[in-house]
Amino acid sequence: MRTVDDVIALIAEEDVQFIDLRFTDLKGKEHHLSFPAQGVDEDFFEDGKPFDGSSIAAWKSIDSSDMLLKPDPSTARMDPFREHKTLVLTCDVIEPDTGAGYSRDPRSIARRAENYLKSTGIGDAAYFGPEPEFYVFDGVAFSTEPHQPFFKVYSDESAWSSAIDDPANHGHRPGHQGGYLPVPPADSFTDMRAEACRLLAEQGVPVEIHHHEVGTGQCEIGTRFSTLVERADWTQILKYTLWNVARDYGKTVTFMPKPVCGMAGNGMHVNQSIWKGGQNLFIGTGYAGLSDTALYYIGGIIAHAKALNAITNPTTNSYKRLVPGFEAPVKLAYSACNRSASIRIPHAINSKAIRVEVRFPDPMANSYLAFSAMLMAGLDGIARQIHPGEAADKNLYDLPPEENRKIATISASLDEALRALEADHDFLTKGGVFSDDMLEAYIAMKDEEVTRLRMEVSPAEYDMYFKL
Repeated sequence: MRTVDDVIALIAEEDVQFIDLRFTDLKGKEHHLSFPAQGVDEDFFEDGKPFDGSSIAAWKSIDSSDMLLKPDPSTARMDPFREHKTLVLTCDVIEPDTGAGYSRDPRSIARRAENYLKSTGIGDAAYFGPEPEFYVFDGVAFSTEPHQPFFKVYSDESAWSSAIDDPANHGHRPGHQGGYLPVPPADSFTDMRAEACRLLAEQGVPVEIHHHEVGTGQCEIGTRFSTLVERADWTQILKYTLWNVARDYGKTVTFMPKPVCGMAGNGMHVNQSIWKGGQNLFIGTGYAGLSDTALYYIGGIIAHAKALNAITNPTTNSYKRLVPGFEAPVKLAYSACNRSASIRIPHAINSKAIRVEVRFPDPMANSYLAFSAMLMAGLDGIARQIHPGEAADKNLYDLPPEENRKIATISASLDEALRALEADHDFLTKGGVFSDDMLEAYIAMKDEEVTRLRMEVSPAEYDMYFKL
């Protein structure tokens, strides 16, 4: 882990020209500001850099907008995409008057979640391993003009491009929903993913696997699990790297949960476990090798799932992926090696790898908030000993109606999830991790998205209703 002295030495060794400070807003989008590297010293890391918090969505009002970016020296890395040598530092957002982490800063919330875990005495570390999926397209076009709203997706790898009447049409493409693990040339993004993997490793993010996914143009890069804050940092680096590698290859990447109707959605399954004194607390002798602690953790996730959806599935588009009867898991059940359940216990090569995989989140989630919220739900389940009931070892996509009705489901829309969060958020505010102020601002921001979509007219509505 790099110290302040290490970073100052790195600036000299690499002849760094610019420092780039990064922070993340409530929506999960990174922002940055840059300045010359000359003069960076120990005081800079202590004092931070001021910026205008009123220009960030759902943050400060203009009459109290001064805020500080406090760089974390352990996050220092060289930006592989900049023409001039640039050192990136991930920052916490600090209240200048108190020196405390800002209540609406996602990274500060994640730090508080880690500290709360330790304060409970239940564990001293929570590990997370997200699996964000993404689509690669050749280009997109879209408009929300009232008289002609539209979007167009350009994808040479897509099955529909096989119909292009052109002698140069190479014909090697995955079929519709047939993109899982084909070899090149059908998998046309192998080299692009490999380049992204190389650059991720160069930035300190360990890569474990990369492959094509079910949708044509859909991919996944698997990176190593880590502690909550670091793993959320790595997810931001992953997104930044993919967007920039895609640009260099003349492509574009999206993490939208459902960018194209009829094609597989982008999920972000999140593996998680709690440890204490170097021991995995989820190891036990119960179902699938789980401990009571793990079962209670699952119980907490299930009990608060509808409220969690507002954070783990934070867009109106998220619920176009989470539709009953299709592959994305909507049933609030747990099971070993059963991908139809929303909580899965993956097969573990050794007992230390035993973990819980929550399958309903998607990659539009703000990782700092999503990991923190799931941890708080799980800890509430442990504290209250919420047992999740019997495991579901059946295919939940194909249950008889009477059995299907007995199993609860996640929220069906962002609006439903936001109302659930309004009614059920006390588990998040324990230990001051999330604040009522932050949650109110978050809900208000997301309600604007819900209202906008309610007002927009879609082509599907013309297809269904124009001629009636």
